[in-house]
Amino acid sequence: MKDVAALAGVSYRTVSNVINGHRYISDATRTSVESAIAHLGYRPQLAARQLRSGRSSMLTLSVPFVSQPYFAQLAHAVVTHAEHVGYDVVIDETRGLLERERRVAAGFGTILTDGILFSPMSIDREQLEAERGATPLVLLGERIRSPLLDSVVVDSVRSSFDATTCLIERGCRRLAFLGEVPAGSIGAAPAHPRVRGFREALRTAGLETDARHIVAVSRWDRSNPDGDYSREEGYARTKELIAAGPGPLSIDGLVCANDLLAIGALRAFRESGISVPGDVAVVGWDNTAEAAFAAPALTTIAPDLDEIARLAIDAMLRRLDEPDAEPRERLAPYRLLARDSTAAV
Repeated sequence: MKDVAALAGVSYRTVSNVINGHRYISDATRTSVESAIAHLGYRPQLAARQLRSGRSSMLTLSVPFVSQPYFAQLAHAVVTHAEHVGYDVVIDETRGLLERERRVAAGFGTILTDGILFSPMSIDREQLEAERGATPLVLLGERIRSPLLDSVVVDSVRSSFDATTCLIERGCRRLAFLGEVPAGSIGAAPAHPRVRGFREALRTAGLETDARHIVAVSRWDRSNPDGDYSREEGYARTKELIAAGPGPLSIDGLVCANDLLAIGALRAFRESGISVPGDVAVVGWDNTAEAAFAAPALTTIAPDLDEIARLAIDAMLRRLDEPDAEPRERLAPYRLLARDSTAAV
């Protein structure tokens, strides 16, 4: 930096101000310093600057599966919003493994990060609170609700209620839910609130819940990069539902806990000669890009991922600036996107 200052004919402090984006630098001085930096090939010593400031300008987004479209789209939104406030983002994949999630809760230890945006799958509230380190943490999703932590959630109960009501208003009376989680299984964190919303919608409409039509996914297969909410699971479980006969399909509406399950279900119906939406209407949850191009195009719950990312980044910046501030829960919006899979026929 002293060499740059000498070549540009300015002070050491002026070079530092240019590097750190100080506003009160003349254009001529800034140009002179930047030219000297380019000529000498100077690179700031980021580690030293981070140690002095106590900040790394780096955040970590920790999600279960980077291969799942929902988390891939969420990562894009988080990176975009973080960039606007001067932060880079490292993406961490836990694969839903408890030991990896405990490491996240503890603040990693070996990763220099100012804060962690964490979507947990396996760790429970007691473990999370016990393992939590000093690194600021913002929870994403409804699986864990802790008064000790900031969080950003989408109302899974209400959104599932809306998805189910969409089918009921279309005329469906024999509805099934695909995406329950077996007792003792990990993964598929939104299952229970979405089943609850499904049941509440049926009850509100005066319809009965048939226990046979609450369809569970298999126990988590670690070899599948999408966990237990995969296309394969949607296909296999729907095939079983079709084969449960005898006679015609016993349902006329299917609410799926995410789009991947729904897309697998669409293929199973198509292969079995069952018309969607003629014989059975289908709705998903996530609004993945794939849903709009499915055959037929999939009706889905669309969480506002940009707003989730914005709320999460805002919560993290507040936590960094006010470490002792009271934790808050922020509710992100969603909407129902009606497409061909629930169209009236």
